[in-house]
Amino acid sequence: MKIYTRKGDDGTTGLLYGGRVPKDGPAPTAYGTVDEAQAAIGLARAEVRADPSANPGELPQILLGIERDLWVLMAELATDADNHDKLVAGLSLVTEAMVTSLETLIDEVSASFDPPTEFVVPGETRVAALLDVARTVVRRAERDAVAVAANRPDSQALPYLNRLSDLLWTLARWQEGASLAARDL
Repeated sequence: MKIYTRKGDDGTTGLLYGGRVPKDGPAPTAYGTVDEAQAAIGLARAEVRADPSANPGELPQILLGIERDLWVLMAELATDADNHDKLVAGLSLVTEAMVTSLETLIDEVSASFDPPTEFVVPGETRVAALLDVARTVVRRAERDAVAVAANRPDSQALPYLNRLSDLLWTLARWQEGASLAARDL
């Protein structure tokens, strides 16, 4: 099997369960940004494993779990609303339990340190900076996903992305240990 199909040479792309849409349409834009977020999270995961000064704890496993979840989210966003009933909860459809899992992680990580109570300047450590880059890509993915998920009232895509950005912020602050407050510049 070859990696190229030439089907997208006309500026369209295929959706999960059929259909073709312009590559710059709302769905490809949304799942493309989620793909970018997944890559940014992968970069942070690679760095935490390579950096001996990082405080890894369970961070590599947490990030790997998120990367797996993002495949589910991309599948949901890559499916036309007419085929939404073909999605499988937890495999190709984001679930409320996936959102709750992120909330649990936020609470657990927040309990292990004193989170800052004001705006912080990213970049105290390389791992934290990479997590902040991933967080900003997730925020963009959330904005892009509105055009796709907003017309699906039962979708958990937007809550998932919203919690994920909160989790990445929390993980970044945890990795910093001590954050630089914006007022201290």
